Amino acid sequence: MTTDEGRPDWNDQSLGGRVRVALWLYEQVGEGKRFRKQAMREAIPGVEQIDRRMRDLRPAGWVIRTYRDMASLSPDELFLETIGAHVWEPGKRSTGLRTVSGKLRREVMDRDHHRCVRCGISSGEEYPDEPGSRARLTLGHINAHAYGSNAGLENLVTECARCNETAKQFTPVQFTADHVRDQIRELSKREKTSLLSWMALERRPMSKTEQVWARYRQLPGGERDELQRELARMLGSEGEA
Repeated sequence: MTTDEGRPDWNDQSLGGRVRVALWLYEQVGEGKRFRKQAMREAIPGVEQIDRRMRDLRPAGWVIRTYRDMASLSPDELFLETIGAHVWEPGKRSTGLRTVSGKLRREVMDRDHHRCVRCGISSGEEYPDEPGSRARLTLGHINAHAYGSNAGLENLVTECARCNETAKQFTPVQFTADHVRDQIRELSKREKTSLLSWMALERRPMSKTEQVWARYRQLPGGERDELQRELARMLGSEGEA
């Protein structure tokens, strides 16, 4: 599928999400124009993490402003300031992309105990504030990829998809600062001290129990069931002693 100008058609589902987003922005929005994320999602349905596919254009020279950059934009509104590399053209599709090997991905997640360093949730766990929504882990950059940071072990962390999206400012803020501030005031002094240390580290350290839990979550279902029964027997034996 191609357009009259010879470009691929953004409706072509055989194309990658990043390329389809770039084509849609090029053809349907245009440089110097505003658009809404919801319009992009509706135009290109079924693309997993479409906001991230849009962010992946930034290292290729695409400048897409959010309401944090431009006060005149609403939280769901974006501004296509500059169209960068034509990533749909042969030889340019990987422009700006950096790949992370499977080995490096495992090293990062093993180091972080297969838990999001932002909120502490592990893969497959249900978000306490979003019943029915379960966490999916991904990798995030400590220093933004868009600003030339590397993709090495020291600059990668494990994040759940929700924290990763929120950190990159491409999803609406879920809570206001006043909301979080009110919750902080309700904490005990000990809890406030712990929270302050987490803020300084930009991550939540895990207890030994949490580390075991995170590793347990990575085991096949049958082995998890057996360990659960074994732990119950351990506690039963200790109770009888």
